[in-house]
Amino acid sequence: MPAPHTVLVTGATAGFGKEIATHLVKEGHRVIATGRRTERLTALHNELGNALFPLTLDMADKATLRALPHSLPEDWRNIDVLINNAGLALGVTPAPDVNIDDWETMISTNISGLVEITQALLPGMIERNSGYVMSIGSTAGHYAYRGGNVYGATKAFVAHFMKNLRTDLLGTPLRVTTIEPGLVGGSEFSNVRLRDDAKAAAVYEGTTPLMPADIAETVSWLIGLPAHMNVNHLEIMPVCQASGGLAVTKKEG
Repeated sequence: MPAPHTVLVTGATAGFGKEIATHLVKEGHRVIATGRRTERLTALHNELGNALFPLTLDMADKATLRALPHSLPEDWRNIDVLINNAGLALGVTPAPDVNIDDWETMISTNISGLVEITQALLPGMIERNSGYVMSIGSTAGHYAYRGGNVYGATKAFVAHFMKNLRTDLLGTPLRVTTIEPGLVGGSEFSNVRLRDDAKAAAVYEGTTPLMPADIAETVSWLIGLPAHMNVNHLEIMPVCQASGGLAVTKKEG
């Protein structure tokens, strides 16, 4: 079991984030769980106890993100591991017909919020000469599909930002990893994206997808690796999924 760490998990009110926070607390870590839904964070704190610090946080609130390191209680400020999990997809509408507000929301959360909180916490990690930044990307950042448009683009940004971050931190012991899941069930992801519970359920019919517990187990494994070892990126799919190759459209006649 890895040595206890102080871990900040964004988007911890459901899905990956909630499962990661729960898993890490049960392994003996201290977790700052953030999200917008205070009542869910309170429930998680009541379930897991004082090893979990609930923090209501909107990833679009730049001022709060920038002030975060100094706004935490003193004994929670030395964050060893940042897990950039907060993110969302909205819609699968092709670009010409999309609601542009959905695009802006995805960019604000998946990109702007991620870089803001990462930059806010990096100086402390560098000063302590220790730290780990993980970000949840997606296979959508590598494999394009109809309706993926800006969601896929935000995850491509995450992948490349993290690669460049690793390069910028060369010469320090800080570690940087992107986890890129494929099809994952058991979360609100498709419900939020499709805004229809029946359509969301249909996404997983006949499949055995990954589950949030699989991602939490992966995070735990990464934290416990030797300090000299860095996994740059980790792409994970269930066995029922593979990349689909290129599409071709043909004229009839």
